[in-house]
Amino acid sequence: MPSPSSDRPLPYVPPPAQAPTKEIVSLSWSEPFRWLALGWRDLMAEKGIGLFYGVCFFLMALVLGAVLRGKPEYAISIASGCLLVGPFLAMGLYEVSRRREMGMAPELGLSLTCWDSHLPSMSMLVLVLMVLELLWGRASLVVFAVFFNTGMPSTTGVIEAIFNPQNWEFLVVYLLVGGVFAGLVYATSVVSIPMILDRDTDAISAAITSLQVVIENTFVMLLWGALLTALVAVALIPYGIGMLVVGPWLGHASWHAYRGCVRWLDHKGPSVAC
Repeated sequence: MPSPSSDRPLPYVPPPAQAPTKEIVSLSWSEPFRWLALGWRDLMAEKGIGLFYGVCFFLMALVLGAVLRGKPEYAISIASGCLLVGPFLAMGLYEVSRRREMGMAPELGLSLTCWDSHLPSMSMLVLVLMVLELLWGRASLVVFAVFFNTGMPSTTGVIEAIFNPQNWEFLVVYLLVGGVFAGLVYATSVVSIPMILDRDTDAISAAITSLQVVIENTFVMLLWGALLTALVAVALIPYGIGMLVVGPWLGHASWHAYRGCVRWLDHKGPSVAC
């Protein structure tokens, strides 16, 4: 005979909340130019913070120039190191743009410490990018050793080698190796760092999302990468002075690139991408 307690209704247990899911946005060719415009708007709105970060990027350019003059064989690895440090330095700029998007007042102090609550994910992503950077540097040294087995050339020697038609094999291999590693660094980090800041996700998920964005919008993201490269190249002449402006500008624009590439769904409808 069942006990009286068996007739009591079981307490209601709500279903587990569904976490927001991501959607990779299909991009048009005009999107990279829109990101640049939004980044410029943020830079003009927060000139003081932008100047601080611009000085940091300018100092990075000075270091790169010194290495090019003194140890050209390490130029590609130092350049990759700048590609590694740059996005993490730009995380403070992502925070400024994020707060502006949310209607909150940006602060330099908060932008400098925004990474501390995301340290585990950031550390893992740093490790992945450092491995790529070290492999890139090692590969560039191997290329130099193969084509210049009499010793590493000076800066003048590198320039002569590049513009010497007889060394076209060296130039092709050097650019091919550098292009492969630059593409891997770019594809892994193009939206991963702002995604960690925005969603506090783990590094692997952020890197996979970044790769998905590049794969699903390959040509538009190639255009975005070409614009970034061209603007940085122009900013480095002369003496990297242009990085005072271009560095923080591209940092803000990269936040808007993330927001334009990844849309989050909260199961009530899509979130609004800036």
